[in-house]
Amino acid sequence: MNLSVLLLVTLPTLAAAPLPPGDHLRVLTIGEQTRSYLVHIPPSHDPKQPAPVVLAFHSAVMNGPLMARYSGLSEKANQAGFVAVYPNGTGRSNLLLFWDAGGVRAQPSDDVGFVAKLLDDLATVVNVDPNRVFATGMSNGAMMCYRLASELSDRIAAIAPVAGTMATETCRPLRPVPVMHFHGTHDPLVLFHGPDERTPKDLFFKSVESSIQSWAIANGCPSPPMIAKAPDLANDGTSVSITTYGPGKEGAEVILYAIEGGGHTWPGRTTTVPLPGLGKSTKDISASDLIWEFFQRHPKP
Repeated sequence: MNLSVLLLVTLPTLAAAPLPPGDHLRVLTIGEQTRSYLVHIPPSHDPKQPAPVVLAFHSAVMNGPLMARYSGLSEKANQAGFVAVYPNGTGRSNLLLFWDAGGVRAQPSDDVGFVAKLLDDLATVVNVDPNRVFATGMSNGAMMCYRLASELSDRIAAIAPVAGTMATETCRPLRPVPVMHFHGTHDPLVLFHGPDERTPKDLFFKSVESSIQSWAIANGCPSPPMIAKAPDLANDGTSVSITTYGPGKEGAEVILYAIEGGGHTWPGRTTTVPLPGLGKSTKDISASDLIWEFFQRHPKP
């Protein structure tokens, strides 16, 4: 692993040498905050060619390096040739980080502004294709994807939230933003049907249906949707239904992969990160494979 650490300051940004293949930690000073993100450059990367970028947002009480392990997106990047970026949220320690995704937080942070600055910085060391910047995330990180799609739609081409719903009341993108959402019907943390008596009273998030409907309307997708079942390939106590809205305005789709019997997991991934009690993970689909296929179909017009 090639791990480099570069400290950046709030002076005008100068172009730097392109990052070589490997993992690189970038550190930003934004106002009085120090923020960071991990960049994975695949072995096949050609710095002369504009590269697609996938931002992958960790769940609560995790961080960027753990998200890389949990999702396996760096391995997918090596196969597909995109640049994988793992931003770090804020919190009391490096291992207990959160995103201000719109729900209640004790110490709100301008995470939308951070992502904008991150993209500015990344463009100084990676030949970024500005029409192919995508976002995915897990749980609280998935909620952050929804917020970015609404508030940074001029820079985010499409999103693929996993096990996390909208944590804002409304979505008001400047342009249609395609959405692919994965969610287990037995998710014990971000409940499929929205908060109930088990949910902390100061925590807000929408149901899966409400989130999907909000974006189907925002993207001008016609109703009714198409509904299909994925092949039941594994004897793992889960099955997968696929609900597709669209295409709507500018070809935008909104697709829901509902994992029947699934928990708070990344579909198709056998993780080395010990996270017990989160329910079943389906082996019928690979979220990472489907996400990349979806992103390839939906560059920013």
